Amino acid sequence: MKNILICLFVLFVSSETNEDTMTWDENNKLTWADFKASPDSDSDAVALTASGITFGFGVKTSGKRIVEFSTTVESHFYPNKSWYKKAQSDAHILGHEQLHFDLTELYSRKLRQEISKLQVNQNVKKQLNRLHEDINLKLSAAQAKYDRETQHSINAVKQREWANYVEKELKNLKDYKSL
Repeated sequence: MKNILICLFVLFVSSETNEDTMTWDENNKLTWADFKASPDSDSDAVALTASGITFGFGVKTSGKRIVEFSTTVESHFYPNKSWYKKAQSDAHILGHEQLHFDLTELYSRKLRQEISKLQVNQNVKKQLNRLHEDINLKLSAAQAKYDRETQHSINAVKQREWANYVEKELKNLKDYKSL
């Protein structure tokens, strides 16, 4: 009987966090040492990646009018909420987990792109919050689709297709990468 390996992904939606985090960096890939939580022995999953988009904004006013706004958008990995089962984990599964984090960065870039289209107006706070909510829904759907299509890393062909897709999209949105 074929062993089924399941990897889980947890999306954290956050405006602020005091958690221990790692910010996405194209030059630093995840290692198993980054997964610091205790594995869930009751889970069929081999690993769990906890990541999310951290978002914040500020507005400058003149009287009651908003005259300027600024935002912060970051992709974070949460080591203390991420875990793996050492005996069942390998480089292929780590690559699957890294791609979950890469997808988080992709959707952070999409959020930054949408924010760049906004004009200062009196509804900008609502618009920013809506963009953040919408992108998190899209990210969650993409993460679920990724796991479904790759069968949580089992389907190596689909895994490669997703890796190529994410790499291409990250390049297409390079103007919106983290600074």
